[in-house]
Amino acid sequence: MDVIAATHNKNKVREFREILGPMGYNVISAEEAGYFEEPEENGETFMDNSLIKARAIYAACRKAAIADDSGLVIDALGGEPGVYSARYGGLEKNEDRVRLVLEKMEGVPDPKRTARFRCAVAFVSENGEEVTAEGGVEGLITLAPQGENGFGYDPIFYSPELGKTFAQASADEKNAISHRGRALRSLSQELRARSDK
Repeated sequence: MDVIAATHNKNKVREFREILGPMGYNVISAEEAGYFEEPEENGETFMDNSLIKARAIYAACRKAAIADDSGLVIDALGGEPGVYSARYGGLEKNEDRVRLVLEKMEGVPDPKRTARFRCAVAFVSENGEEVTAEGGVEGLITLAPQGENGFGYDPIFYSPELGKTFAQASADEKNAISHRGRALRSLSQELRARSDK
């Protein structure tokens, strides 16, 4: 089944393809579908923003669409950056946002550096039916960036399950436990259950 990914983030499109491809989905990027808009993500939750994006691309293209909204939730920062992860501090570059997090976490002891990635996924079928799912993964914020893979906050997110940061992990290792991987697998199970009815 063809599904349009409601994102202009090439890294996210790649992850969608890596995770959904083996499940039988042919993920088409927004650009490939001729969609270049950037709907305003003004929701209060990850799910709100995910639905805003999926509904917008479905309305424009009238084809199955998928969107996610995800972010880093840090306990010591009262849940920041949260839904503002992609625009934290009004900063454009990933490395600048990573630096801001590390500055705000300066002096926070290891046991209190707990954090999690959260992901909400919204799927709109060709007939307009909406299906949603969520996923999360627990971790710790490192003292400095580690690793060259991944994107966003991956270099400072240490996964006890992997024994390394997401940026030190291979794509397969990360996708097996990541918030996005878990949300997409949960979504796929829900879609399969509905198609079996």
